[in-house]
Amino acid sequence: MNHKTLKARQRRERANYPESFALRVHRALSWLDAAERADKDWDARFVFLWIAFNAAYAEEIRGGGRDGEQQSFRQFMHRLLQLDAHGHLAKLVWEEYPKSIRTLIENPYVFPAFWKWQAGDLTETGWKERFEKANQVAIKALEKGNTALVLGVVLHRIYTLRNQILHGGATWNSGVNRTQVRDCARLMGQLVPAIITILMDHPHEDWPAAAWPVVKE
Repeated sequence: MNHKTLKARQRRERANYPESFALRVHRALSWLDAAERADKDWDARFVFLWIAFNAAYAEEIRGGGRDGEQQSFRQFMHRLLQLDAHGHLAKLVWEEYPKSIRTLIENPYVFPAFWKWQAGDLTETGWKERFEKANQVAIKALEKGNTALVLGVVLHRIYTLRNQILHGGATWNSGVNRTQVRDCARLMGQLVPAIITILMDHPHEDWPAAAWPVVKE
């Protein structure tokens, strides 16, 4: 699945999409296209893929800040898993675990408690204990085939990198964060097309109105 194949499908079907849903899919596809065009600019690719993900799930969030946003996309992913009759998300998890998911889970630089230690809000022992416990939860989820929990852990780690980059906490094309940027971009490059596919499989579900509607003057 890539932008070309998904865009061709969208063109065939969009006349039958509800207006707000059509806008959601159109926006997500536009940013997926930008990500694929970014080629080996991993920072740009990651940012564009996160925006595509945002476009796919976005709804107006009143209050809650970062916690509210994370709760929103966790609920969205849970709903997608329930609708995923073809198992796109489960297949992605089990195919990507030996590659980007495993290395992402083992990478301390996308674990929030590591940065709390750096800021002096946690002891070294404290953050390491949290890291070990979180990784054990992820491994047990994998062993039990709990796709929802694995995706929840993975998205939590990706969200940490998202915050670092979008809030100016990283240098473009920096040599010190290439592993996590590449891993997150590769994983999002698989996840976003799967999400858009599931959305297009269910255009008439009761999806929330797209955030920031187009204003017609």
